[in-house]
Amino acid sequence: MRKFRLGILNYGMGNIASVRNSLNYLSIKNDLINNSNDLHKYTHIILPGVGSFKTAIINLKKKKYFNILKKLASTKKIKILGICLGMQLLGKSSIENGKSEGLGLIDINVKKFKKTSNSFRVPHVGFNTICIKNEKSKFFKDIKNGSDFYFVHSFRMEYKRNFTFDLATSNYGEEFLAAFNIDNIFGTQFHPEKSQGNGLRLLYNFSKS
Repeated sequence: MRKFRLGILNYGMGNIASVRNSLNYLSIKNDLINNSNDLHKYTHIILPGVGSFKTAIINLKKKKYFNILKKLASTKKIKILGICLGMQLLGKSSIENGKSEGLGLIDINVKKFKKTSNSFRVPHVGFNTICIKNEKSKFFKDIKNGSDFYFVHSFRMEYKRNFTFDLATSNYGEEFLAAFNIDNIFGTQFHPEKSQGNGLRLLYNFSKS
């Protein structure tokens, strides 16, 4: 087993400072990854994200992260955590600003929220509760079902009731995928770095995975 080493991917669209501050608070050593040649050095990589899916994919390819990240994650050479837009990038595709292909590490598409009433205005902003489907999951260890996390997003990953992997959902006019873990792939639609104690616990759990 390789020695633990965690890096945060800098591709020009992440809320990097807040993520690093949270990791530093937890005394989890972390680096900022600025070069695609360094990706293979890490056991754990965090893919943060704020902004447009299409622009994010363009940036990942421009900086030569896309193919290397996909290969390392697909062959389970790294554990990767996508946060907010970063989680969506792990998916198959998104229709934001026209259809774009994602990393395809999870076979789920990203679509915009359906505006069902004035009570559910898009974007979805603020704290919301999550429903943990498998409370024995190591990713959600010591996090109570019904805990609050901070969301900021207009697009979401589709949730289907036949999913068998560890996951949590939230509800904003419709049930959507709030977080998941499949083998070495992790994702949170919410921002753990802005979710106080619950978010810190989740980042800790990822570092210990």
